[in-house]
Amino acid sequence: MPQHAQNTRVCRDCDGFPTVAITTGTRHADGTRATLRVTCPTCKGTGHTAPASVLVRAGR
Repeated sequence: MPQHAQNTRVCRDCDGFPTVAITTGTRHADGTRATLRVTCPTCKGTGHTAPASVLVRAGR
């Protein structure tokens, strides 16, 4: 019997790439580029969204 992996939902805002490095255009004294690491605020760096059963419903 084949084993199937669970389908985890990919974050719709970052498409599964939760952390990116953005270059600032400046260089350090040793010649390397200065970069900023930015994480997706929606999935908080996991790359996946919560399943529907975990989400909280508001309203009626």
